[in-house]
Amino acid sequence: MRFRRTAEKAEAREPESRPAELLGDLISPISGGRVPRHVAIIMDGNGRWATQRGLPRAAGHRAGTENIRRVIERFGDHGVQHLTVYAFSTENWNRPQPEVQALIRLLSRFIKRELDNFKKNNIRLRLFGHVESLPDWLQKQVNDAIAETRDNTRMTVNICFSYGGRDDIVGAVRRIVESGLTAESIDEEVISRHLSTAGTPDPDLIIRTAGDMRISNFLLWQAAYAELYFTDTYWPDFGREDTDIALAEYGRRKRKFGGLLEEDLKAFDSE
Repeated sequence: MRFRRTAEKAEAREPESRPAELLGDLISPISGGRVPRHVAIIMDGNGRWATQRGLPRAAGHRAGTENIRRVIERFGDHGVQHLTVYAFSTENWNRPQPEVQALIRLLSRFIKRELDNFKKNNIRLRLFGHVESLPDWLQKQVNDAIAETRDNTRMTVNICFSYGGRDDIVGAVRRIVESGLTAESIDEEVISRHLSTAGTPDPDLIIRTAGDMRISNFLLWQAAYAELYFTDTYWPDFGREDTDIALAEYGRRKRKFGGLLEEDLKAFDSE
């Protein structure tokens, strides 16, 4: 009887139907299936992609940067509204300096190459992470690009550069303390509002390429209920078909957010 009462209470809270929009999902104009509002990607495997081809690691990073455009376009075709890419973590500063400098130059190259495309296609650019850790000239370039695309509404592309999930949470805590809020007034919404990602919905789907099955300090708070998708494909090879496959897999997932789906509740009634 205890379980039946719990089910009845849950059923009272649940709507009769749960269309995709109630779950935060959208409907793809291409496939007609459920697609996430926000996709986040750990773009892994650039170095291994280059090594397999007898190329320097920098060539892999260049190929990975050039691949971002086609992935943005394909997710945009499906109606995804937010795309976040993990370009450079706080831990990546520990890599050899030539590689670090190459990655910094690639960020500049990406912005130069894509800014006009972003403006033409109504795409907003944001950067999450320590912009102040970048060279002055690159800080200006980043901030100018953000300002020039601020009012674009079709899609938002977020670049995580010099970003770490734990660092983001620590920064939020510091800002909360500095604001003078009392302990009693702090809840999940307050913490989310003080993260660097404030104003962006939590990711519905996190994709990691190149075979590793971990999230590597990426959007730790925000990823609490994200669906995870791992593929062995190296990032420079992750293309339109891979995007479609990842979204199709997402569309087959049943998201409960800690609760129960309608079919689960009916199972209680049959006991």
